[in-house]
Amino acid sequence: MIRFVLAFVAVVVTVPAAWAEINIKEVTSPSGIKAWLVEEPSIPFVALELRFKGGTSLDQPGKRGATNLMVGLLEEGTGDLDAQGFAKASEALAAQFGYDSHADAVSISARMLTENRDEAIDLLRRSLVEPSFPQTALDRVREQVLSGIRSDLKDPESIAGARLAALIYGDHPYGSPGEGTLESVTALSRDDIVAAHQGALAKDRLFVGVVGDITGAELGPMLDRLLGDLPETGAPMPEDANVAINGGVDIVDYDTPQSVALWAQDGIDREDPDFFAAYVLNTILGGGGFESRLMSEVREKRGLTYGVYSYLVLRDLANVYMGSVSSANDRVAQAVGVVKDEWARMAEEGATEDEVEKAKALLTGAYPLRFDGNGAIAQIMVSMQMDGMPIDYIATRNDKVNAVTAEDVSRVAGELLDRDGLQFVVVGQPEGL
Repeated sequence: MIRFVLAFVAVVVTVPAAWAEINIKEVTSPSGIKAWLVEEPSIPFVALELRFKGGTSLDQPGKRGATNLMVGLLEEGTGDLDAQGFAKASEALAAQFGYDSHADAVSISARMLTENRDEAIDLLRRSLVEPSFPQTALDRVREQVLSGIRSDLKDPESIAGARLAALIYGDHPYGSPGEGTLESVTALSRDDIVAAHQGALAKDRLFVGVVGDITGAELGPMLDRLLGDLPETGAPMPEDANVAINGGVDIVDYDTPQSVALWAQDGIDREDPDFFAAYVLNTILGGGGFESRLMSEVREKRGLTYGVYSYLVLRDLANVYMGSVSSANDRVAQAVGVVKDEWARMAEEGATEDEVEKAKALLTGAYPLRFDGNGAIAQIMVSMQMDGMPIDYIATRNDKVNAVTAEDVSRVAGELLDRDGLQFVVVGQPEGL
């Protein structure tokens, strides 16, 4: 994954006291492009977030890394502007553009002053619709990607993540790094990059969030000018991943004094009626920082690690429940054992009323802090759209958390948690595993 950011505009909107009453409007452009908009005219600034569903999972067989490399080249040339010219043009407009790729999406961020909005949109349009992909830039950015891949091949956490993904996702795109391999990235041609661009940036997979000094009447024509010339349809979406988690411990021998352990089991879908109970459950078990059970048992009581975490991994094509811990080679077996024991204890005994209430207070109290600026709100709105959430989700989300009971958490723990089904990958030279 590569992220390129040009100029920076230090403009932020203070979070409104009634954050849950953020007024989101759905806007449809004259050509039919839909966007969610929050008007905030108090500061002459606009934040724009675009998401194109599919991301690096759209890479064709043998072309792994093409989408990631393509995204890294979007600001490297368009028309008569080379990379340096594009950077100077955005800097002159005090505009900030960001381009990123993920397993499920290509994301584009833009921040601009109202007075320069039209010029900034035109410049952004050129990078999205008319990138030139010059060979010199391709070779340079390719080498940056290859350098990152080489670094990952020596990093225990990256090695563990790649091995676990290969085990549980197999031949699905999720089973290999979106950045590609040394071999696949080296072999990519300019034609491959052009094809990745046509496949990934299309209107049939587009989601838009806008916050700031712009009205709905102004936004519609702006969207058509920015995005109207993109292809109507892109590459076919991949099939759902066939997650195969059979339990056990897979060891990757690596010369390091501290082993890295990752684990996974089957997860839960965001649309599942028990999702919020599982969300609270994970906060208690390993997602609540120093208040979580795993942190208490593995770090505080036994001193086996600096940190241990669990997290629900929600992707478009698969859902898993994962965790991670690092420990000295002679102690990692004990850490893994404690994780398994706590997994089993939660499944068998459930959570206490006090644990559930503390977890809900943490989750609901932290939620408003996410809305700390125009850009953050625009990102949240785009994520909501991609996840199929209703437009009033911001106002109702904490109610869903607060509705979870201790009985809900305990029931879901018994149904979801699978001690014997945990698949561990340990990278290092662990003793006793």
